[in-house]
Amino acid sequence: MKFLVCAVGHKMPQWIAAGFEEYTRRMPHEATIELLEIKPEKRSGKKLEQLLAAEAVRILAALPPRCRMVAMDERGKQLTTAKLADSITEWMRNGGDTAFIVGGADGLDAGIKNSADEVLALSALTLPHGLARILLAEQLYRAVSLIKGHPYHRV
Repeated sequence: MKFLVCAVGHKMPQWIAAGFEEYTRRMPHEATIELLEIKPEKRSGKKLEQLLAAEAVRILAALPPRCRMVAMDERGKQLTTAKLADSITEWMRNGGDTAFIVGGADGLDAGIKNSADEVLALSALTLPHGLARILLAEQLYRAVSLIKGHPYHRV
């Protein structure tokens, strides 16, 4: 199974890239994580809705056809790591790639959230989108480790 982290934002600090890469490197061969960076829309006097709509077009164009879409939003459903592992197990049974969509500084377009298969939250806290990438990669690694019975996850 391939996990795609489709994240609005580019030119992240090196520590963001290093943290994300650490967890992609650790993933077992049955599940991989790939980053798809989406260039943020230039503000230049545009309304928020216009910015988010332009980013949504780029997000949807970057995703492979028929992938499972999981929008990340602080108001989304919060799962425990064990429940995330249960969801991943089900997704693996159903096949296909899963794209986790992380918005930029202004969040995600409502159309993305409405068309997503699920809307999840990493936390009720608002996280910087670069840090959200690392936290998401770590939780995917932890959930897959739990599925594989690896001692990394301690209950």
